[in-house]
Formats: sequence, C-alpha cells, structure tokens
Amino acid sequence: MRHTADFHLLHLHFKKPAGTSRGELLNKPSYFLTITDNETGISGVGECSILPNLSLDDVPEVAVKLQEICYNINQHQSFELPVWINKFPAVRFALEMALLDLNNGGNALFYDTDFTIGKFGIPINGLIWMGNPSEMWQQIVEKIEAGFSVIKMKVGAIDFDSELSLIKKIRDTYGNKIELRLDANGAFGLDEAKKKLNALAPYNIHSIEQPIQAGNLPAMATLCSNSPIPIALDEELIGINSFDEKRQILNYIKPKYIILKPSLIGGFAMAEEWMDLAENNNIGWWATSALESNIGLNAIAQWVSQFKPKMPQGLGTGGLFTNNTPSLLFIENGNLFYQS
Repeated sequence: MRHTADFHLLHLHFKKPAGTSRGELLNKPSYFLTITDNETGISGVGECSILPNLSLDDVPEVAVKLQEICYNINQHQSFELPVWINKFPAVRFALEMALLDLNNGGNALFYDTDFTIGKFGIPINGLIWMGNPSEMWQQIVEKIEAGFSVIKMKVGAIDFDSELSLIKKIRDTYGNKIELRLDANGAFGLDEAKKKLNALAPYNIHSIEQPIQAGNLPAMATLCSNSPIPIALDEELIGINSFDEKRQILNYIKPKYIILKPSLIGGFAMAEEWMDLAENNNIGWWATSALESNIGLNAIAQWVSQFKPKMPQGLGTGGLFTNNTPSLLFIENGNLFYQS
C-alpha cells in the first residue's frame, strides 16, 4: 500500500471554563487524521474539531465515519469524498487538510504564501470570553494594552444591562478608536433582538453575529433589513451545502457580513464558495476559528493568508487550552504571524 491512514482522539482542556450563550465548556474533542505516503515517508495531518452542541459532527457516529475514511485509503487507496460527507463537515475538513499537508510535503505547510515565510501578519480581533463584568473588563483592558484595535465580545449569557454597561464603559474609556464586534450565538428571540439592537445602536457597533437562532430565514431577513447595526451570519451557514442554496440564502437574507468557519461548514473549498458568492453580492466576510487546536488554527491562518485580508479575522494561537499541540503562530500588536 502506498498510502496508509489512521486517526486518534484528543480532548483539549480549557485553562478556565469558556462561557458561551449555550453554556460553559470545560473541554472539547478533536480527532486527528494522519495520511502517510509510505514511499516518501511524508505524512499529512488534518483536524476534525468538534464543537459540543453546535457541530453537525457532534454525534457518536463521527468516529465510525473517520474509520471509513481510513478504510477507503488503506484498502482501496481512494481519496474520493463519500456520499455522506456533507453531513460531517469537520470530517470533510480533516480529509481536505490532511491531503493539503501531504501534497505540500508535510511539516504543517498547507499553503505556501508570503505569510508562511514571515513577510506579513494577518490582522485579528481580540476575543473577550463571557464572564462576570469585572472579568470581562479585565480581558478588554489586556487586549487593548496588547495592541488590539478590534474587540469581539460574546453577548447573551449575562444580563443585558450588564453587557450594555460594559459596552458603554468601553466607549467612555477608549472612545471610538476601538472597533467593537458582538456575537450573540443566536441567544435572542426576534422581538427581543429588535429591542436590544436598538439599545446597542448608540455605541457605534461594527457588527453583531447571529442575533437569533439559525433556521428562521424570514425573521433573519427582516432583522437584516431593519437593524441599526450590521448583522453577520454565522451558524446560519451550517448545513448549507449546495451552491444554489447558498446563493438563495444570501440573496434572501441580504446580510452585511458572513463568518466563515471551515470546521463547521465543510472546509476550505466550501468556504470559498460562500466567499465568492458574498463578494459578488457586496457582502463582507471574515474567517473565524471554531476552537481548533493549533493544527487547525495554523491551516486556517495559512488559507486566509492567500487573500491578504485587510479586515481583521477571528483567529488566534490556541492559548485557551492546557494541552494544545505546538504552535507555529504568534501575535504581535493585534496581528497574527507565522514563525518561518
């Protein structure tokens, strides 16, 4: 056999509980798919990152599907996508990532760009995790002192008055020199969202991601057409696989932005379909990690670097975990760099 494949599971442990509108996370699973060319000894590694209660792959069958991928490679030397692959976007991404790594000579080189030889950094936002107001304020100050000019706050877990007070404090302290992005993770009902968007409007908010749950297209279209704050689609993109359906959703909802999370939407090729449709419709985009290990983060950063984005991306170095894989990435003044 020229190629062999296997996979293993790693539970990544958070340094402290990660708060979201869907509850706190203490750990998360990632599967790592390795494909080896036995003639050259080169191996490619791809990550199947699972976000509990959000990833379509968050089902017991995911390990069986990875076993099937490995069986097809080991027994048939086949890299073809199986018919079920769209139901397992993180598995699809892991296979795509592993093949990119393998075909580029291994060593976690997925895309050979100016980024990977250290010529430029990718602008990124500083992510503020949910917590009590004093904890969140401390995170905000630390990010700004570290050189971040774009802050992304999760909203929808603590009471709204406290969140609003925190946003007011940012503006009172730093004025409008800090770009402020919000992410509701679908926490609000439609009527609630309308009221809260109006309350947030005076604070010069760049955008808010997914104010209501995904799947209610008429409600989201109504919000997007009337909101005083630009709306970005995030979870709304999960499970949408056909090019025509993607086009129809963007044409119907008409969001200002979309968020591309390869682990949740089926990898780079699927993300690029969304990207092309967005750009053809004057819709902005940025890529965001979905709590991948440093292997997945590295791949996403290299992929994004092809486009030399000016808009800050939602990337990082995986510093949330106690047992992460080694990183080739570092942050300096709000930009992500690759250690060439």
